[in-house]
Amino acid sequence: MAASGIAPRILCIGIPVRDLTFRVEAVPERGSKANATHLAEICGGNALNAAIAMVRLGGRVAFAGPMGDARETSSGFVLERMTREGIETAHIVRIPDAATPVSAIIIDASGERTLTIYRDPALWTVKLPEADELLADCGAVLVESRCGTFCIDLCTEARRRGIPVIVGVDRAMALTDGLLTAASHLLFASEQLQETSGIADDGEALKRLARLTPAFLAATRGPRGTIWLSEADTLEETPAFPIAAVDTLGAGDVFHGAFTLRLAEGGAIREALRFAAAAAALKCTRHGGGLAAPQRVEVEELLRGDRERTHDRPTIL
Repeated sequence: MAASGIAPRILCIGIPVRDLTFRVEAVPERGSKANATHLAEICGGNALNAAIAMVRLGGRVAFAGPMGDARETSSGFVLERMTREGIETAHIVRIPDAATPVSAIIIDASGERTLTIYRDPALWTVKLPEADELLADCGAVLVESRCGTFCIDLCTEARRRGIPVIVGVDRAMALTDGLLTAASHLLFASEQLQETSGIADDGEALKRLARLTPAFLAATRGPRGTIWLSEADTLEETPAFPIAAVDTLGAGDVFHGAFTLRLAEGGAIREALRFAAAAAALKCTRHGGGLAAPQRVEVEELLRGDRERTHDRPTIL
């Protein structure tokens, strides 16, 4: 918790999605069919999953970004669930005649997900509310990497005001992308880090990007944990928690949300990364995308058990 005892307010910027999830034993081959064992309709999107995680973990979250026309079904579905989770929605901008994104997601027996999504190009024409409105009482900003086209100026202003800007990267970025320099923290997935840098080694890729941005750099690698660059420009690793994954959908987003919240609470980088790893691990043990994000007490219990095991482990000289 923040030093004041008041939960920090986080601004999330992204594009919410209506997800249709199907569980199958195996992803069907091209041109074939497969019967699903379960169907669920949930809300999703990178920033929205992170926002849900932060609220579950004790944060206050406001959401800004575009959604479809007020008359269409998907936007109403997503807004209702955002309100139910306790996320502030006053800064969402409805785009006339546009469609809220919809995705079809297949989750196989290993928990891995395969998806296709439609995003209406009109959503990128959004104009966000003014910075003074969005950044008031703001402890941090979390941004989807795809949203740079409509929030670079806001992120730059946030940094000018000393507010951390965390970018969750889930696709390759251009080396000229304004978010590379507007961000204070860049959290990549390994594959997107390598695609962005053009280097097939996570450590070397981080070092290359460090020459282009002053931001903190890290890459998540699923069960192999997180690799990151310290202030001393040395490579460090935060291990993942060993779990039996049943659904990886939204795990990276939950990681980003947990990291952002703990950072806004005053946690150090190493602590925030471990907190995020615990939250993401717990999410993977249950179905439901971001809606399967854990409660704070669950994360703290997992971290406490990990500290106790580490303390009891014999020292090898």
